[in-house]
Amino acid sequence: MTGPDPSPGLVGIVLVSHSAPVAESVAELARGLAAGGPLAPVAAAGGTAGGLGTSAERIVAAAREVDRGAGVALLVDLGSSVLTVKALLLEDELPPDSRLVDAPFVEGAVAAVVAASSGLPLSAVASAATEAYAYRKA
Repeated sequence: MTGPDPSPGLVGIVLVSHSAPVAESVAELARGLAAGGPLAPVAAAGGTAGGLGTSAERIVAAAREVDRGAGVALLVDLGSSVLTVKALLLEDELPPDSRLVDAPFVEGAVAAVVAASSGLPLSAVASAATEAYAYRKA
């Protein structure tokens, strides 16, 4: 996590990708577009020590890093990141009120960080991210 210390009590956001640079870049974009007031805590959990892949340890560490008691929204890119987060939720490895959010990775991340930075609860943050599926580009 970079930048000023995020405000307490905001929903935390974890961005899980098979690629560390992708997760970090999307986190940077979302933070930049949500800037201007209190900023929700955002952490990237990308790749593995060996490069591409999904690391349960990185996901758990990122979720704990952003947990401020208001819940944690986890957005994932594809495949094993989805399965890993589902397994961590089933095994109660993530902070209380953690939720896997079905949303497009980039647009959903931006919507989630903006919503969370506005102080919205986890259910509204998840809805904002999910609604990003409806963004029309043409």
